[in-house]
Amino acid sequence: MADSILSLSRDFFNEIVLPLLEREFPNETAQTAFGMFGYGSEVLGMDDEFSRDHHWGIRINALMPNTLYETRAQEIASRIGAQIPHTWRGHSLQEGYSQTGGLEIASLEGHLLRTIGMAHAPRNEIEWLHIPEEDITHVIAGEVWHDESKRFTEIRNTLRAYYPEPVRLRRIAHWCRYYSGMGAYALKRAILRGNDYYANITFTRALRLGVQLAFLLDRQYFPYDKWTFAYFQKLPRMSARLENFVTEAVKLETSWERKLELLNEMSDVLDATMVQDGILAPHPKFRGSESSGYRLMEHAYAEILKKLPRDLQTTVPIWDQIYFEGWHSGYVTGLDVKTWDGLLNLTPTNDE
Repeated sequence: MADSILSLSRDFFNEIVLPLLEREFPNETAQTAFGMFGYGSEVLGMDDEFSRDHHWGIRINALMPNTLYETRAQEIASRIGAQIPHTWRGHSLQEGYSQTGGLEIASLEGHLLRTIGMAHAPRNEIEWLHIPEEDITHVIAGEVWHDESKRFTEIRNTLRAYYPEPVRLRRIAHWCRYYSGMGAYALKRAILRGNDYYANITFTRALRLGVQLAFLLDRQYFPYDKWTFAYFQKLPRMSARLENFVTEAVKLETSWERKLELLNEMSDVLDATMVQDGILAPHPKFRGSESSGYRLMEHAYAEILKKLPRDLQTTVPIWDQIYFEGWHSGYVTGLDVKTWDGLLNLTPTNDE
């Protein structure tokens, strides 16, 4: 079996790059974290033959304190870049986000700000709620191979320890609210009105949130959308309870009425799990409404909220990649359009 690009990158770092760094920049190396982490399917171990058409190859991520980055990164990249080969074991070096082929040096604070929105590990429950969940992946996934200062490693360890319980419960409550109120209820109304456009939007949203609830109940972070289902299938408990509903619901031949039934059946499973886990008190079975549907998850939303501290009750979790998108907009703005088109694999034609 061929070595993964992650293992090849690790070997390249240990055999070629680290000796150069320790010889020429020992002080800076001692303050910098090196590994493969951040963005890309290869960091999650999910890269395949389709991953290789952009931003893919041997790479080393390096994070150093911002003051060091501003004063020394350019010289380090230039001098090390001049001494490393252009290929390694038949693979080209990653030059997508990198200033120097294979070596991507960035500010530690900058990386954290464009992923979790703060330049440090979360220090209280409100800060935890201000982190987009899928962007935690860009901090904790992959590998760190060298981090003498332990700054980055300690932040990774804090995040890997998972949410404080009040934060997890607040997120569960919010997902319940949207799964039911903006999902199953809205799909019921879309079906009644024959609104296929809205049915598509609200069904997809509800299914996504139901799967993400499964991650919360199994105390695991979900990754960004492309790999959520693959990771969902690995969940130790909730995958077995929900996967049959999900796989039937997404089929194009499944009618809207059946899709709604499946969402309602998922609601029962999610509710029963929360009762089993002690998140909800045992309760009698409810019956839905012919006009509003089965809004069971909004019962859970209210019950969970009432148990939380006041400041958490009114804090809405951030749940989209807003910090990453802000950074990405700046990244794209800094490229000429021809370079960006190349990264998109857009080829000019002579067609009018």
